Amino acid sequence: MAEIRGIDGVDFAGKKVLVRVDFNVELDRDGNAMERFKLEASKETVSRILAFPGSRVALLSHFGRPDGKRDEAFSLRPLQDDISRIFGVPVRFVEDCIGTAVTEGLAALSDGEVLLLENVRFYQGDEANDTAFAASLAEPFDLFVNEAFSVCHRDQASVTAIARILPSYAGMRLLEERDQLDTIRRDPAHPAVAIIGGAKIETKLPLIREFERTYDAVLVGGKVANEAIDQGISFSDKVSLPADFQGGEARLDIGPMTTAMFIEVVKRAKTIVWNGPMGKFEESPYDAGTNALVYAMSESAANIVVGGGESLTILERGSLIHKVGFVCTGGGAMLEYMSGKELPGLTALES
Repeated sequence: MAEIRGIDGVDFAGKKVLVRVDFNVELDRDGNAMERFKLEASKETVSRILAFPGSRVALLSHFGRPDGKRDEAFSLRPLQDDISRIFGVPVRFVEDCIGTAVTEGLAALSDGEVLLLENVRFYQGDEANDTAFAASLAEPFDLFVNEAFSVCHRDQASVTAIARILPSYAGMRLLEERDQLDTIRRDPAHPAVAIIGGAKIETKLPLIREFERTYDAVLVGGKVANEAIDQGISFSDKVSLPADFQGGEARLDIGPMTTAMFIEVVKRAKTIVWNGPMGKFEESPYDAGTNALVYAMSESAANIVVGGGESLTILERGSLIHKVGFVCTGGGAMLEYMSGKELPGLTALES
Protein backbone atom coordinates (compact mmCIF):
# COMPACT_ATOMS: atom_id res chain seq x y z
CA MET A 1 0.00 0.00 0.00
CA ALA A 2 1.44 3.37 -1.06
CA GLU A 3 1.97 5.99 1.60
CA ILE A 4 -0.56 8.81 1.82
CA ARG A 5 0.77 12.21 2.75
CA GLY A 6 -0.67 13.46 6.06
CA ILE A 7 -0.38 16.93 7.59
CA ASP A 8 2.04 15.97 10.37
CA GLY A 9 5.24 17.93 9.91
CA VAL A 10 3.75 20.31 7.34
CA ASP A 11 4.52 24.01 7.96
CA PHE A 12 1.32 25.94 7.32
CA ALA A 13 2.69 29.29 8.55
CA GLY A 14 1.68 32.05 6.16
CA LYS A 15 0.02 29.56 3.79
CA LYS A 16 -3.40 29.79 2.17
CA VAL A 17 -4.94 26.33 2.54
CA LEU A 18 -7.98 24.91 0.76
CA VAL A 19 -9.60 22.14 2.82
CA ARG A 20 -12.06 19.83 1.06
CA VAL A 21 -14.75 18.90 3.57
CA ASP A 22 -18.11 17.14 3.39
CA PHE A 23 -20.85 19.45 4.64
CA ASN A 24 -23.55 17.71 2.61
CA VAL A 25 -25.93 17.41 5.56
CA GLU A 26 -29.68 17.50 6.05
CA LEU A 27 -31.21 20.69 7.42
CA ASP A 28 -34.24 20.99 9.70
CA ARG A 29 -37.11 23.39 9.01
CA ASP A 30 -35.19 26.22 10.65
CA GLY A 31 -32.13 25.64 8.48
CA ASN A 32 -30.03 24.05 11.22
CA ALA A 33 -27.73 21.12 10.45
CA MET A 34 -29.15 17.74 11.51
CA GLU A 35 -25.93 15.75 10.90
CA ARG A 36 -23.58 17.73 13.12
CA PHE A 37 -21.10 14.87 13.23
CA LYS A 38 -20.12 15.53 9.60
CA LEU A 39 -19.44 19.16 10.47
CA GLU A 40 -17.38 18.17 13.52
CA ALA A 41 -15.25 15.70 11.52
CA SER A 42 -12.94 18.36 10.06
CA LYS A 43 -12.56 20.49 13.19
CA GLU A 44 -9.31 18.94 14.43
CA THR A 45 -7.51 19.37 11.12
CA VAL A 46 -8.68 22.97 10.69
CA SER A 47 -7.64 23.81 14.26
CA ARG A 48 -4.19 22.30 13.60
CA ILE A 49 -3.72 24.50 10.50
CA LEU A 50 -4.99 27.65 12.23
CA ALA A 51 -2.42 27.19 14.99
CA PHE A 52 0.28 28.25 12.52
CA PRO A 53 0.84 32.04 12.43
CA GLY A 54 -0.52 33.75 9.36
CA SER A 55 -2.28 30.66 8.01
CA ARG A 56 -5.53 31.11 6.12
CA VAL A 57 -8.13 28.35 5.72
CA ALA A 58 -11.00 28.06 3.24
CA LEU A 59 -13.52 25.23 3.39
CA LEU A 60 -14.84 23.70 0.17
CA SER A 61 -17.84 21.36 0.01
CA HIS A 62 -20.66 20.13 -2.16
CA PHE A 63 -24.27 20.33 -0.96
CA GLY A 64 -27.27 18.58 -2.47
CA ARG A 65 -27.74 18.17 -6.22
CA PRO A 66 -27.83 21.57 -7.93
CA ASP A 67 -26.93 19.93 -11.27
CA GLY A 68 -24.05 22.24 -12.10
CA LYS A 69 -25.89 25.54 -11.83
CA ARG A 70 -26.40 28.16 -9.14
CA ASP A 71 -29.45 27.38 -7.01
CA GLU A 72 -29.94 29.19 -3.71
CA ALA A 73 -31.85 26.20 -2.36
CA PHE A 74 -28.46 24.45 -2.25
CA SER A 75 -26.37 27.31 -0.88
CA LEU A 76 -24.01 26.56 2.00
CA ARG A 77 -24.77 29.92 3.61
CA PRO A 78 -27.27 28.43 6.14
CA LEU A 79 -24.43 26.34 7.63
CA GLN A 80 -22.24 29.35 8.42
CA ASP A 81 -23.45 29.81 12.01
CA ASP A 82 -23.45 26.07 12.80
CA ILE A 83 -19.88 25.73 11.57
CA SER A 84 -18.79 28.76 13.59
CA ARG A 85 -20.29 27.29 16.77
CA ILE A 86 -18.81 23.84 16.22
CA PHE A 87 -15.34 25.09 15.24
CA GLY A 88 -15.34 27.83 17.87
CA VAL A 89 -14.03 30.42 15.39
CA PRO A 90 -15.57 33.19 13.26
CA VAL A 91 -16.63 31.93 9.83
CA ARG A 92 -16.97 34.24 6.83
CA PHE A 93 -19.08 33.16 3.88
CA VAL A 94 -18.10 33.76 0.24
CA GLU A 95 -20.75 33.56 -2.49
CA ASP A 96 -18.47 31.69 -4.87
CA CYS A 97 -15.74 29.04 -4.80
CA ILE A 98 -13.54 30.47 -7.56
CA GLY A 99 -12.42 33.87 -8.77
CA THR A 100 -11.91 37.28 -7.19
CA ALA A 101 -14.55 36.69 -4.51
CA VAL A 102 -12.33 33.97 -3.02
CA THR A 103 -9.13 36.00 -3.37
CA GLU A 104 -10.74 39.00 -1.68
CA GLY A 105 -12.28 36.81 1.01
CA LEU A 106 -8.88 35.35 1.88
CA ALA A 107 -7.32 38.84 2.02
CA ALA A 108 -10.05 39.98 4.44
CA LEU A 109 -9.52 37.12 6.90
CA SER A 110 -7.99 37.84 10.28
CA ASP A 111 -5.95 35.32 12.26
CA GLY A 112 -8.17 32.52 13.56
CA GLU A 113 -10.99 33.13 11.09
CA VAL A 114 -12.19 30.63 8.47
CA LEU A 115 -13.64 31.13 5.01
CA LEU A 116 -16.64 29.05 3.90
CA LEU A 117 -16.86 28.86 0.12
CA GLU A 118 -20.07 28.42 -1.86
CA ASN A 119 -21.22 25.03 -3.15
CA VAL A 120 -18.62 23.62 -5.53
CA ARG A 121 -21.34 21.82 -7.48
CA PHE A 122 -22.80 25.09 -8.68
CA TYR A 123 -20.26 24.41 -11.44
CA GLN A 124 -20.48 21.46 -13.84
CA GLY A 125 -16.69 21.28 -13.85
CA ASP A 126 -16.55 19.58 -10.47
CA GLU A 127 -18.40 16.36 -11.27
CA ALA A 128 -16.91 16.44 -14.80
CA ASN A 129 -13.43 16.43 -13.21
CA ASP A 130 -12.50 19.35 -15.43
CA THR A 131 -8.82 20.24 -15.09
CA ALA A 132 -9.39 23.91 -15.94
CA PHE A 133 -12.02 24.18 -13.22
CA ALA A 134 -9.67 22.47 -10.76
CA ALA A 135 -7.02 25.05 -11.67
CA SER A 136 -9.52 27.82 -10.90
CA LEU A 137 -10.22 26.27 -7.50
CA ALA A 138 -6.49 25.98 -6.79
CA GLU A 139 -5.38 29.39 -8.06
CA PRO A 140 -5.72 31.43 -4.81
CA PHE A 141 -4.16 28.72 -2.62
CA ASP A 142 -0.75 27.34 -1.68
CA LEU A 143 -1.80 23.93 -0.33
CA PHE A 144 -4.71 21.48 -0.51
CA VAL A 145 -5.94 19.21 2.29
CA ASN A 146 -8.58 16.54 1.71
CA GLU A 147 -10.57 16.01 4.90
CA ALA A 148 -13.54 14.30 3.25
CA PHE A 149 -13.09 10.53 3.13
CA SER A 150 -16.77 10.34 2.17
CA VAL A 151 -16.05 11.74 -1.33
CA CYS A 152 -12.82 9.84 -1.97
CA HIS A 153 -14.64 7.36 -4.21
CA ARG A 154 -15.42 10.25 -6.59
CA ASP A 155 -13.04 11.18 -9.41
CA GLN A 156 -13.93 14.87 -9.36
CA ALA A 157 -12.16 18.20 -9.70
CA SER A 158 -12.42 19.12 -6.01
CA VAL A 159 -11.18 15.68 -4.95
CA THR A 160 -8.62 14.37 -7.44
CA ALA A 161 -7.72 16.91 -10.14
CA ILE A 162 -6.89 19.64 -7.63
CA ALA A 163 -4.68 17.22 -5.67
CA ARG A 164 -2.45 16.97 -8.74
CA ILE A 165 -2.14 20.76 -9.04
CA LEU A 166 -1.36 21.85 -5.47
CA PRO A 167 0.90 20.22 -2.88
CA SER A 168 -1.73 18.02 -1.24
CA TYR A 169 -2.24 16.20 2.02
CA ALA A 170 -4.75 13.99 3.82
CA GLY A 171 -6.55 15.44 6.82
CA MET A 172 -6.30 13.82 10.23
CA ARG A 173 -9.83 12.42 10.16
CA LEU A 174 -9.44 11.05 6.64
CA LEU A 175 -6.35 9.09 7.67
CA GLU A 176 -8.08 7.82 10.79
CA GLU A 177 -11.01 6.54 8.75
CA ARG A 178 -8.70 4.85 6.27
CA ASP A 179 -6.73 3.20 9.09
CA GLN A 180 -9.85 2.00 10.90
CA LEU A 181 -11.24 0.46 7.72
CA ASP A 182 -7.89 -1.16 6.96
CA THR A 183 -7.88 -2.83 10.37
CA ILE A 184 -11.37 -4.30 10.14
CA ARG A 185 -10.84 -5.30 6.51
CA ARG A 186 -7.41 -6.93 6.79
CA ASP A 187 -6.97 -7.96 10.42
CA PRO A 188 -10.29 -8.11 12.29
CA ALA A 189 -10.55 -9.71 15.71
CA HIS A 190 -12.73 -12.83 15.52
CA PRO A 191 -15.58 -13.56 15.72
CA ALA A 192 -16.05 -10.80 13.12
CA VAL A 193 -19.61 -9.81 12.23
CA ALA A 194 -20.96 -7.56 9.48
CA ILE A 195 -24.46 -6.07 9.68
CA ILE A 196 -25.67 -4.89 6.28
CA GLY A 197 -29.00 -3.17 5.72
CA GLY A 198 -30.54 -0.28 3.85
CA ALA A 199 -31.29 -0.43 0.15
CA LYS A 200 -29.70 -1.18 -3.25
CA ILE A 201 -28.61 -4.80 -3.43
CA GLU A 202 -26.48 -3.92 -6.47
CA THR A 203 -24.20 -1.71 -4.33
CA LYS A 204 -24.29 -3.83 -1.18
CA LEU A 205 -23.81 -7.27 -2.76
CA PRO A 206 -20.06 -6.86 -3.44
CA LEU A 207 -19.59 -5.91 0.22
CA ILE A 208 -21.65 -8.87 1.41
CA ARG A 209 -19.56 -11.17 -0.77
CA GLU A 210 -16.32 -9.74 0.62
CA PHE A 211 -17.49 -10.19 4.20
CA GLU A 212 -18.80 -13.65 3.36
CA ARG A 213 -15.25 -14.53 2.39
CA THR A 214 -13.41 -12.99 5.37
CA TYR A 215 -15.86 -12.65 8.29
CA ASP A 216 -17.53 -15.21 10.52
CA ALA A 217 -21.10 -13.93 10.10
CA VAL A 218 -22.99 -11.50 7.86
CA LEU A 219 -26.41 -10.33 9.09
CA VAL A 220 -28.55 -8.87 6.30
CA GLY A 221 -31.72 -6.81 6.75
CA GLY A 222 -33.61 -3.89 5.24
CA LYS A 223 -34.49 -3.64 1.55
CA VAL A 224 -31.20 -5.38 0.76
CA ALA A 225 -32.54 -8.54 2.40
CA ASN A 226 -35.89 -8.23 0.61
CA GLU A 227 -34.18 -7.81 -2.74
CA ALA A 228 -31.84 -10.75 -2.09
CA ILE A 229 -34.83 -12.96 -1.24
CA ASP A 230 -36.91 -11.76 -4.20
CA GLN A 231 -34.02 -12.27 -6.61
CA GLY A 232 -33.21 -15.71 -5.23
CA ILE A 233 -29.57 -14.84 -4.50
CA SER A 234 -27.79 -17.68 -2.77
CA PHE A 235 -25.23 -17.30 0.00
CA SER A 236 -23.08 -19.52 2.18
CA ASP A 237 -24.09 -20.46 5.71
CA LYS A 238 -22.18 -17.41 6.98
CA VAL A 239 -24.89 -15.09 5.65
CA SER A 240 -28.14 -14.82 7.61
CA LEU A 241 -31.24 -13.40 5.91
CA PRO A 242 -34.32 -12.61 8.03
CA ALA A 243 -36.40 -15.58 9.16
CA ASP A 244 -39.41 -13.37 9.93
CA PHE A 245 -40.60 -9.82 9.26
CA GLN A 246 -42.78 -7.02 10.58
CA GLY A 247 -45.08 -5.15 8.23
CA GLY A 248 -46.80 -8.00 6.42
CA GLU A 249 -46.04 -8.60 2.77
CA ALA A 250 -44.21 -5.25 2.59
CA ARG A 251 -41.57 -6.67 4.99
CA LEU A 252 -40.85 -3.29 6.58
CA ASP A 253 -38.63 -4.57 9.40
CA ILE A 254 -36.96 -7.72 10.63
CA GLY A 255 -39.20 -9.70 12.95
CA PRO A 256 -38.71 -10.53 16.65
CA MET A 257 -37.24 -13.99 15.99
CA THR A 258 -34.66 -12.56 13.58
CA THR A 259 -33.90 -9.67 15.92
CA ALA A 260 -33.21 -12.06 18.80
CA MET A 261 -31.01 -14.25 16.59
CA PHE A 262 -29.02 -11.25 15.31
CA ILE A 263 -28.52 -9.91 18.84
CA GLU A 264 -27.04 -13.22 20.00
CA VAL A 265 -24.50 -13.07 17.17
CA VAL A 266 -23.65 -9.46 18.05
CA LYS A 267 -23.09 -10.34 21.70
CA ARG A 268 -20.38 -12.85 20.79
CA ALA A 269 -18.60 -10.60 18.28
CA LYS A 270 -15.19 -9.01 18.77
CA THR A 271 -15.40 -7.01 15.53
CA ILE A 272 -18.62 -5.46 14.17
CA VAL A 273 -19.14 -3.50 10.96
CA TRP A 274 -22.57 -1.91 10.55
CA ASN A 275 -23.87 -0.23 7.41
CA GLY A 276 -27.58 0.41 6.98
CA PRO A 277 -30.83 -0.04 8.96
CA MET A 278 -32.77 -3.27 9.29
CA GLY A 279 -36.09 -1.74 8.29
CA LYS A 280 -38.07 1.43 7.63
CA PHE A 281 -36.47 3.13 10.62
CA GLU A 282 -38.15 6.49 9.93
CA GLU A 283 -41.52 5.05 10.95
CA SER A 284 -42.46 3.34 14.23
CA PRO A 285 -42.81 0.42 14.91
CA TYR A 286 -40.57 -0.50 11.96
CA ASP A 287 -37.52 0.94 13.72
CA ALA A 288 -37.65 -1.77 16.38
CA GLY A 289 -35.18 -4.20 14.81
CA THR A 290 -32.62 -1.49 14.09
CA ASN A 291 -32.97 0.06 17.54
CA ALA A 292 -32.55 -3.31 19.25
CA LEU A 293 -29.33 -4.00 17.34
CA VAL A 294 -28.00 -0.50 18.03
CA TYR A 295 -28.61 -1.01 21.75
CA ALA A 296 -26.84 -4.38 21.63
CA MET A 297 -23.86 -2.74 19.91
CA SER A 298 -23.79 0.04 22.51
CA GLU A 299 -23.42 -2.65 25.19
CA SER A 300 -20.71 -4.52 23.28
CA ALA A 301 -16.96 -4.34 23.93
CA ALA A 302 -16.23 -5.25 20.29
CA ASN A 303 -14.30 -3.06 17.88
CA ILE A 304 -17.23 -1.42 16.05
CA VAL A 305 -17.12 0.61 12.86
CA VAL A 306 -20.28 2.27 11.57
CA GLY A 307 -20.86 3.81 8.15
CA GLY A 308 -23.65 5.10 5.92
CA GLY A 309 -25.84 8.20 6.09
CA GLU A 310 -28.87 6.41 7.51
CA SER A 311 -26.75 4.74 10.18
CA LEU A 312 -25.39 8.16 11.20
CA THR A 313 -28.92 9.57 11.37
CA ILE A 314 -30.02 6.73 13.65
CA LEU A 315 -27.07 7.26 16.00
CA GLU A 316 -27.56 11.02 16.13
CA ARG A 317 -31.27 10.67 16.89
CA GLY A 318 -30.42 8.38 19.79
CA SER A 319 -27.50 10.57 20.96
CA LEU A 320 -25.23 7.56 20.44
CA ILE A 321 -22.85 9.03 17.88
CA HIS A 322 -19.94 9.00 20.33
CA LYS A 323 -20.97 5.82 22.15
CA VAL A 324 -21.04 3.15 19.44
CA GLY A 325 -17.52 2.51 18.21
CA PHE A 326 -15.89 4.43 15.36
CA VAL A 327 -18.17 6.27 12.97
CA CYS A 328 -17.08 6.59 9.34
CA THR A 329 -18.39 9.69 7.55
CA GLY A 330 -18.56 7.98 4.17
CA GLY A 331 -21.26 5.51 3.18
CA GLY A 332 -20.48 4.97 -0.50
CA ALA A 333 -16.74 5.42 0.04
CA MET A 334 -16.80 2.91 2.88
CA LEU A 335 -18.70 0.37 0.75
CA GLU A 336 -16.22 0.63 -2.11
CA TYR A 337 -13.12 0.62 0.10
CA MET A 338 -14.31 -2.38 2.11
CA SER A 339 -15.13 -4.16 -1.16
CA GLY A 340 -11.47 -3.88 -2.12
CA LYS A 341 -11.74 -1.08 -4.69
CA GLU A 342 -9.18 1.70 -5.00
CA LEU A 343 -10.52 5.15 -4.14
CA PRO A 344 -9.39 7.89 -6.57
CA GLY A 345 -9.31 10.48 -3.80
CA LEU A 346 -6.81 8.43 -1.81
CA THR A 347 -4.71 7.55 -4.83
CA ALA A 348 -4.37 11.27 -5.63
CA LEU A 349 -2.78 11.82 -2.20
CA GLU A 350 -0.18 9.08 -2.48
CA SER A 351 3.49 10.02 -2.24
